[in-house]
Amino acid sequence: MLIQTKFRAYSTDHGVDVNGILAFSQPSPVSLYNAGTTIYGQGDPSGQLYLVEFGTVRLCRVSSDGRRQISAFYFAGEIFGLEADEQRHFYAESVDSTGIRVLRPSDGDRFNESMLRIALQGLTRAQEHLMVLGRQNGTEKVAAFLLDLAARQASDRFVDLSMQRCDIADYLGLSFETVSRILTKLRCSGTIRIPHVKQIELVDFEELDYLRG
Repeated sequence: MLIQTKFRAYSTDHGVDVNGILAFSQPSPVSLYNAGTTIYGQGDPSGQLYLVEFGTVRLCRVSSDGRRQISAFYFAGEIFGLEADEQRHFYAESVDSTGIRVLRPSDGDRFNESMLRIALQGLTRAQEHLMVLGRQNGTEKVAAFLLDLAARQASDRFVDLSMQRCDIADYLGLSFETVSRILTKLRCSGTIRIPHVKQIELVDFEELDYLRG
């Protein structure tokens, strides 16, 4: 299903001027994806870039032993799909009901210049994710994950969890049971509250920052 709408204004995401990129893009329809729908596949030709209009996207790949690995999540106002090779090394799926636009440049040169910041941001996030995966224990990983979500959602207290606990586990390199146990431990210590399975209230930012290491 496609919905034709104009580009809307987005808040600046970690120094990336999404509105500036859209200024050099052609208006395009929003494609709607139900939860768990593939947006593009691992091994598909690369080249197209995508903007999350609403909802959440997970970027995954299947390892040689058949396990799913999640390398990134993308939220409203974030751009994904940038890869260096001709074929995609990852596949993208909608986590929940998600609206996606394909970005088509109207001014190729200026669009490409704007995408440099997106590429640098992607590199920075990949490096930060590797640092999270390299942390010594699961509590550090979960604390870092919650603080990152709070920053990206521009939240000073509540974090929306559109993804399931198994998604968080595959993203952090932990088991489902470990993620659930750590969240329960943080709740019992008063560091967080869990008013809903899809929402976490960050009560003690200083403690989370300390736990992050």
